[in-house]
Amino acid sequence: MRRSPIIGVMGGSQVPSDIEQLARELGQALANEGWIVLNGGRDAGVMAAVSAGAASVGGTVIGILPDKDLSRASPDLTIPIRTGLGDGRNVLNILSSDIVVALPGSAGTLSEIALALKHQKPLLLLGWMTSPIAFSGEDTVESLHSVHQIVERIRELLSAQN
Repeated sequence: MRRSPIIGVMGGSQVPSDIEQLARELGQALANEGWIVLNGGRDAGVMAAVSAGAASVGGTVIGILPDKDLSRASPDLTIPIRTGLGDGRNVLNILSSDIVVALPGSAGTLSEIALALKHQKPLLLLGWMTSPIAFSGEDTVESLHSVHQIVERIRELLSAQN
């Protein structure tokens, strides 16, 4: 039996409400497909919103936490993974994901984007006003404009992997 795909959703802990809403919708859509949602696990910003969205429709949510305790974890995590690694947990976020979706964020999100590129993970950008990276020569990066487009593209990528 093949395991469910793991879709990593990265994004900022402090984002505008429209980005939080987009993350919530994304979490719902990914979970409705039966995909596992993975994120940084915190109870803030994109992480909290995507977790809440996925959990609201019964999805599985993995949170790779930077801490050793659950005090700042999203209550919507199905599987909290305590690492004690701080920002080093970003490597685990990327390596554990089959496909990475990056919503707006700051330095932590940018480091996850760089790690996705370094490890040649399919990378889909959503909600960015301008691209956080240059696209020349990066055929693993796509900037899309809706949750529907993200889901369709993930379906295509997963189908190509089989």
